[in-house]
Amino acid sequence: MEEKIDTPQEFSLVRRAKSFVHAGRGLYVFFRVSHSSWIQVGGLCAVIGLGVYFDITKIEWLLLIIVSGFVLCAEAFNTAIEIDINLTSPQYHPYARDTKDVAAGAVLLATVVAVIVGLIIFVPYVASIM
Repeated sequence: MEEKIDTPQEFSLVRRAKSFVHAGRGLYVFFRVSHSSWIQVGGLCAVIGLGVYFDITKIEWLLLIIVSGFVLCAEAFNTAIEIDINLTSPQYHPYARDTKDVAAGAVLLATVVAVIVGLIIFVPYVASIM
């Protein structure tokens, strides 16, 4: 029996537009089901407010954008993993628990890195007004 090899489809603006629609739906699902994402967005708003207040440098803005995006992406992957595990392993299983815990640990790690970067950036500004 001969195996059929998928050939790449030619470029289509319609398919690309549909990809953006699917990605937008993914963000909607992410923010609807992940309560932690709203806490992280609240923290991001506070960081933006501090950045504006202290008139931080362009490099500091870039670092904050990178680590903030890192945290939100980690949370989105964690949410996707949780959704999948809940579907594929509805009953308790130690591997399912481990998978969820490792994904949550990745979010914690990303958050700790972001907090460290935030402290490095903002502590000198706060110290200068005290």
